Amino acid sequence: MRVVRSVAELDLSGDVGLVPTMGALHAGHRALFRAARAESETVVASLFVNPAQFDDADDLAAYPRDEAADAAIAEAEGVDVLFAPSREELYPAGFGTWVDVDDTGAEGAARPGHFRGVATVCVKLFNVVRPHRAYFGQKDAQQVAVIRRVVRDLNLGVDIRVVATVRDTDGLAFSSRNTRLSTEGRERALVLPRALAAGADAFTRGADAVRTALDTFNGVVPDYVEVVELGDTTLLAAAVTVDNVRLIDNVLLKGSLS
Repeated sequence: MRVVRSVAELDLSGDVGLVPTMGALHAGHRALFRAARAESETVVASLFVNPAQFDDADDLAAYPRDEAADAAIAEAEGVDVLFAPSREELYPAGFGTWVDVDDTGAEGAARPGHFRGVATVCVKLFNVVRPHRAYFGQKDAQQVAVIRRVVRDLNLGVDIRVVATVRDTDGLAFSSRNTRLSTEGRERALVLPRALAAGADAFTRGADAVRTALDTFNGVVPDYVEVVELGDTTLLAAAVTVDNVRLIDNVLLKGSLS
């Protein structure tokens, strides 16, 4: 596996699959790498903690970073190129061009400016890597919707693939932020997947999915619980903050993200 740190070093050709990441790799990322490896001649993983998508400097500073461990995981999963640029490489002095997207849903409303940062860095990555496909996890479904709209509106010609959410044995969706949870905090965080599962069950019975989910949070106040329409797909999405760690998750109610 080659580790590349500058745009100038990227000399890719052929059929390329890209997995954008911010590092702190886990089982969910492994699933993305495997999906890319199954379909692509060359698999590129980006490793970049994107400051533009953080609205809290403390959250950015606390984001876990371990490039050596991430590189070992990426290489073990068959990644060919690890693109690990510096902040200055992607946002050089004088940078002032941003991608804004209208109507970014519940997550966008909860985090103003977040999806501007996500959309901008993804467009930059698509432009420098030139992938045929890019791979994202279902846990970030609202992000997927934003990126698909950007690809459509800007005619970027990248096929956006979605891989099912990977969950730990206790049901919590794998997330790089999980490592920041205390033992007690992790137990409290389990209310998130449980509430979403209860809401999905209510939906299949014709009951109110949002109300059922809210009633299942048992004293933990979510940032939001909302039915999200993404084209022909309907999800129940929620976010909750535990131990000052913000976690997001969702479950499919109708349709598919693939």
